[in-house]
Amino acid sequence: MVDANVRLSTAFPSTHVFDWAPAQPSEPTFDNMLSQRLAIVSKLTPEFVCMLDREVGKFNQFFITVKADIKDRIARVLDTTRLAKVAECEAALGDLLQLERFVFLNFTAVAKALKKHDKWSGLQIREPYLMRTSQLSFVVSTSLLQLKPELMGRLTDLLAEQNVPLSTVVLPAGADAISNATAALKDMTVVAEPVSLKHAVLGATAGSPKLGPLVGLMLETQTVMISLRGPHGTDIIGGVLRCLSTHKCQIVDFSLSRLHHDVTFGVLVHLHNRDVDLFSDLAKTAQKWDGTLSFDVQDARLKASKLADSAQFALSEAPYAKRVKFIATVLNERGLTPEFLSEWLAWLLRKKISVEQMRRLDSHTALMCVEFRLSVPDELSPDEMKSELIAISTGHQTDVALQADNVFRRQKRLVVFDMDSTLIQQEVIDEIARIAGIEAQVAAITERAMQGELDFKESLASRVALLKGTPVQALEDVKRILTFTEGAHYLCRALKSAGFKLAVISGGFLPLAKYVKAELGLDYAFANQLKVSADGKSLTGETVGPVVDAMRKAELLEVIAQAEGIAIDQVVAVGDGANDLLMLGKASLGIAFNAKPRVQEQARA
Repeated sequence: MVDANVRLSTAFPSTHVFDWAPAQPSEPTFDNMLSQRLAIVSKLTPEFVCMLDREVGKFNQFFITVKADIKDRIARVLDTTRLAKVAECEAALGDLLQLERFVFLNFTAVAKALKKHDKWSGLQIREPYLMRTSQLSFVVSTSLLQLKPELMGRLTDLLAEQNVPLSTVVLPAGADAISNATAALKDMTVVAEPVSLKHAVLGATAGSPKLGPLVGLMLETQTVMISLRGPHGTDIIGGVLRCLSTHKCQIVDFSLSRLHHDVTFGVLVHLHNRDVDLFSDLAKTAQKWDGTLSFDVQDARLKASKLADSAQFALSEAPYAKRVKFIATVLNERGLTPEFLSEWLAWLLRKKISVEQMRRLDSHTALMCVEFRLSVPDELSPDEMKSELIAISTGHQTDVALQADNVFRRQKRLVVFDMDSTLIQQEVIDEIARIAGIEAQVAAITERAMQGELDFKESLASRVALLKGTPVQALEDVKRILTFTEGAHYLCRALKSAGFKLAVISGGFLPLAKYVKAELGLDYAFANQLKVSADGKSLTGETVGPVVDAMRKAELLEVIAQAEGIAIDQVVAVGDGANDLLMLGKASLGIAFNAKPRVQEQARA
């Protein structure tokens, strides 16, 4: 089918996708080309099915013949009226296990051949074809499954009668009756461990050289990935789980995604008995609930490489070695645009970064905030990624926060905010200056300080000196005109209800910081203290005590964390100016909020 090139989605010249007529008179029309391709499919697909039928018939007949022979031999071994030998019992059990393996490998081969056919032809015949096989003898082999525990029990009795010395074996848990029978067979204590044959000691016994390899066969499991998609969410999940329970599968991992009514339930299982009837039951479940079934037997080479690399991948993870996990949060209060998302995903592709999960974080009408769980090649530098993301973020006016996905990411306990242009929309010293009539002079110094062009202490002293003689009442007037950043009250209430400690550390002035603390329900407030005249009516143009500059902000963050018994790894800092950089760097997550360009470049998020 592949050689015939009949994959309808890629078989046509691109001109036919956009133009009503062929680009050249010599080219066939779209309907003629479609007719040709469908004619090839209609000819080759029945031929493929007939060929597959012949092969399936061959190994089904082989199974019937071998099964009859093995059942006769097992019947003789189980006959208590005759003297059975250990070697005879071992041989029968070994052949039974090999027959199971033969059935599973052939069934898997059929399923994979059908999967390739469906991929290249555009037809979906795998599920109905497998339904056709559900009544064939090699699929309905319950009698063999029932004979296995009896045969193992008989072998146990024979070994006990002949006092055969037995070696110790550590078994993985989860093989149910087979594990229990094997435990009795080996006269040992079953130790529950993750399923991994590399931990099993499959030793043979002195009187029974075949016993070790047989135990290996009995413990061998097949890993299968199953996915069922359809419109009946809970029914689909329940149907899959009933099948897994009936066939004694061990669930390794699962994943669930929903798009309104459409649900996809994926599950990774260990199949202990190579019971191919499981797939027939899954196909019936899919048909019952209008679902689409897919399954894949995991590649043994992939499993070996994972074990060799000491990497274990969850079902929701991209199965690539030498990766680190990051969480990227993208936010735009006006809505995330397709243009931004397209450029964002194109950047991920260029960097070979895999998206493992996407989760919407907002509940607005427009999509505003999405969290991405990313699998990032470990050779990528976080600084390199950040510098490139700043360009994307700035170009689309969309916030992008990138942080390592570790145990501390969801265990934050302290959030420290800057005040001016962060919790409130103004710069308080500018508002005081406006009342004092010196707004232009103070604003010019403030802007140069925020851009990092001036030493903060020097700029603060210069601005405060300009306030000399300003009435203290100006501070009360400023309180009345402060505008809180949209969402600040809601955010602080939510954080407090979640048990966070909150603080404001400002390069502004303490009376206003205390006012903001009271309004938002914060726990701490630190800022510069303005010196007032002896009569308490006007400002002297000086400050009292340590200046809250960049270094002092970082120190205060650490002091608050120590006082609350909170690790730095559990601290978030939010700020916008150059004097916030040390504080942002001290916290495990530093957020540049509405920040100046220099701050965006150096902050972690």
